[in-house]
Parts: sequence; structure tokens; C-alpha cells
Amino acid sequence: MTTFDDRETAFEAKFAHDEEMQFKAEARTNKKLGLWAAEKLGKTGDEADAYAKEVIASDFEEAGHEDVVRKVVGDLNTVTAEEVRAKRAALMIEAKEELAGEA
Repeated sequence: MTTFDDRETAFEAKFAHDEEMQFKAEARTNKKLGLWAAEKLGKTGDEADAYAKEVIASDFEEAGHEDVVRKVVGDLNTVTAEEVRAKRAALMIEAKEELAGEA
């Protein structure tokens, strides 16, 4: 292998790793958002976990996270989309820090 091939392989491996970490961070963020919303809905224990799974599943409806925002806003009726986006952004930072600590 040439140096160029080695660099190409390293870049591909880094890209794959970064994409995997982003996917994990998105899923963890959605779970945290679901648990936050479940608490606001008065759900605890298994009900809260089930609701968080619904929020995670809602992320697969379309690209991006607006499908998650719509679900949570629709279910809560007491928060705005901007509030949910802000909470999600804060939870994304938290999720990425947790993942970095696990590595």
C-alpha cells in the first residue's frame, strides 16, 4: 500500500466512526428528550421508558429532527417548538459528553 492508500483508509475509518457516534448521540438525545417529556406528562417507570421509545421511533419518519419536535410539542401542548428545540440542543451536548466519557 502507498501512503495515499493508508491516508484514504484512515479518512474512511474516521468518517465511519464519526457517523456512528453522531447516530448514537442523536438516539441518546431523543431518549433523554422523551424522558423529559414523559416527566412533564406525569409518566414514570415503564410508562416513561415506553414513551421515550416512541420519541426515538418518531425520528425515523423523516430526515432531521423536526419529526421528533412535532411529536413532543403535539403530545405536551404546553411547550412551543422553540422550547423543545432548545431543550433538545442542550440534551445533545449532554449526550455527546456522555459518549465521549464512555470512549
